[in-house]
Amino acid sequence: MRIAMISEHASPLTTRDTTGVQQRHVAELSAALAEQGHEVRVYTRRDDPHLPAIVQMSEGVHVVHVPAGPALALPPEQLLSHMGDFAQWLRTEWRDTDWLPEVAHAHFWTSGLAAVTAARQVGIPVVQSFHELGEAGPAGSGATRTGYERALGRAVDRVVAQTQNEVRGLVRIGVPRTQLTVVPAGVDSERFTPEGPAVERDPERPRILSVGRLVERKGYGDVIQAMRYLPGAEYVVVGGPSAAQLAADPQAKKLRALAEHYQVADRVRLVGNVPSADMPRWYRSADLLVAAPWQEQFELAPLEAMACGVPVIGTSVGGINETVVDGLTGDLVPARDPRALGGALRRLVNDKVRRFAYATAALDRARQAYSWKRVAAQVGSVYAAVSGRKPSETGAEATV
Repeated sequence: MRIAMISEHASPLTTRDTTGVQQRHVAELSAALAEQGHEVRVYTRRDDPHLPAIVQMSEGVHVVHVPAGPALALPPEQLLSHMGDFAQWLRTEWRDTDWLPEVAHAHFWTSGLAAVTAARQVGIPVVQSFHELGEAGPAGSGATRTGYERALGRAVDRVVAQTQNEVRGLVRIGVPRTQLTVVPAGVDSERFTPEGPAVERDPERPRILSVGRLVERKGYGDVIQAMRYLPGAEYVVVGGPSAAQLAADPQAKKLRALAEHYQVADRVRLVGNVPSADMPRWYRSADLLVAAPWQEQFELAPLEAMACGVPVIGTSVGGINETVVDGLTGDLVPARDPRALGGALRRLVNDKVRRFAYATAALDRARQAYSWKRVAAQVGSVYAAVSGRKPSETGAEATV
């Protein structure tokens, strides 16, 4: 089957750091679909005048750079105004060349607007993945992001949600439940493995790791407060701006000040952004991963940690409730409760047998439930359904 991935601001060619969750998702899903016999083209906005028109990313996957707006990186709030040009280019490309996709799969809401506009004019079905939902605007504010998301959810042929929590969010804003199919994100179990090199560390000091952007709602401040209950352990945060830019980053300054206030600064380390290729080494260096957001649609780090055989302590919000099985692959605690978080961390750090049991179960769950082969087969079944073809006709495997 010919599949058009629309990922206007998240090119799968830029997956080199820890922040590109959507980029990695599109890259790995596309590669997995190609391995199952599909032909994939990823359409992303040209943000550099020197980029070639088309790049072969891997066998069966090509990335097409779409001219829509200036050929430079733009902030998210400026992208919407260029989606009309993006859609017009797609429509012309699909109508006038010999490569017409059988399904368009849009990633993020702005991509969805372009995909629906173009696909409807050439008669192909559209599948939508939001990845994260916006917040509803104030009453009377006119067309908000949530309004676009609601309209998209009703207009496309199917919405693929990553978690039941995302399903609840979509239903809440007015997307019919009959439009929704849940397919979890995948993890590269060949790259994220327990075996392999690890970042050097003090073997006498337990290491607690967090991964992600430095934004307040990720709950790093709660973990820093929880470190009061773990004397002797260190807390390492990977993500955010580059190491050279950390000193000037407002959120990094807040976290350092908080660590000083709670007298744990000597045991808190902010690493900054690292190459994506180095992430398995960081996960393997940790005794456990903590993901403590206040609100979240989906967290990728717990899944990658589990694939590396690392147990997870998370807050019971969003997709973490589904990724982490409480009492089996890790522990779940209430959000914004540093005392409860500290107690859970202390118990797991001090219980080597329990950590080993969690790690074993976490590894098995990551490999069995979240393999890209399984995810691609499930997504392929969605494509077959919206295109009116049998799964055996799409090039995807019929069994999961």
